[in-house]
Amino acid sequence: MAIESREITFPSGDATCAGIHLRDESPSAELRPCVVMAHGFGGTVDAGILGFAEGFASAGFDVLAFDYRGFGRSGGSPRQNVSYRLQRADYHSAIRAARSIDGVDPAQIVLWGTSYSGGHVLAVAADDFQVAAVVAMTPSVDGLATLWHLVRAGGPGPVTRLAGAGLRDTIRAAFGRGPRLVPIIGPVGSGAVMAKDGALETMAALAGPTWRNEVCARVALEIAINRPVTSVRRVRVPLLVQVGDNDTVVPQAAALAAADRAGGPAQALRYPVDHFDVYAGPWQARLLADQIDFLARNLRGSGQRLTVTA
Repeated sequence: MAIESREITFPSGDATCAGIHLRDESPSAELRPCVVMAHGFGGTVDAGILGFAEGFASAGFDVLAFDYRGFGRSGGSPRQNVSYRLQRADYHSAIRAARSIDGVDPAQIVLWGTSYSGGHVLAVAADDFQVAAVVAMTPSVDGLATLWHLVRAGGPGPVTRLAGAGLRDTIRAAFGRGPRLVPIIGPVGSGAVMAKDGALETMAALAGPTWRNEVCARVALEIAINRPVTSVRRVRVPLLVQVGDNDTVVPQAAALAAADRAGGPAQALRYPVDHFDVYAGPWQARLLADQIDFLARNLRGSGQRLTVTA
C-alpha cells in the first residue's frame, strides 16, 4: 500500500509549526480518523516517530505529525526551548489544522504522544472534549514523580546541577542574552537532562538531520510543575497508556496511576522494555500494533474501516 506524504504548516501563537500529513493513496468516499502526533522531550518528527506515523497511515488513518515551535523545521524562538505550556498550545493548533484537512473526520481526532508528549496529550484531551481517543506511550505524567525517579536513580547531585543551570539560563533570558543549552541525552555524569549510558547512541541511530541534542536549561525549573496527571480525570474518551516496566527515565507507577484515574475508559498495557526501546525493532512493531488494535476497537465505526497490521 503506497503512502502519500506532504509537508504541512499551520500557525501556532506567534510562530508557524511545520509537519507532515500522511495517508494511504487508496480512494475512499468516507471521512477518515486522523492521528495528531509529536515527539517527546526535545524530539522532532524525524527522530523516531515516523515509523509510527507510517504504520497508522498504512492502517487507514490520516496522520499529522509536527514539530513544536522552536524545533526541527518549525519557526519560533528561542530555539530548543521545551515549554510544556507552549507545546500543549501547539497540539491544540495542530488539532485545528487536522480538522481542516480535506477528507479528515473532524470528530475522529486521535491524540498520540510519547514520553513528555505522552503527558501533553492527557492535558490537551482534558481541554478538548471533541477529541475521540488518546494514546500515551511511555508517558511522563507527573513532573514531581519524574524528578524523584531521577534522584533515586542518580542521586540529588545531577538534578541540583541542572536546576543551577536552569536558573542561570533564566537570568540570561531576562537580560536578553542567548540561552544556556544543556544536552538532552548523555552518559551518566554528562549533565544531560536524561543521563543514561548508551541512550545517546540509541537516539543518534534513530535521529534525522533536524534533531539537536540540546535544550534550553531553563526547562529544569519547570519539569516539577508539569503535572498532566492532575487533568486526567477530565479525559473522558478512550485512553491507552503503554508502560515500560524497565523504564529508567519516567516512573511507570505514575503512568499506571494516571490510567486508573482517567475519567473515561482506559487501558494500561505493560511491556518489559526501557524508555528508548519502543522506537525501533520488534518492540516498536508490538506497541504500534497494540495502538492500532485499540483504536480499531474504540473509534466510532472504525472496526471495519481500519486494518490492524503493523
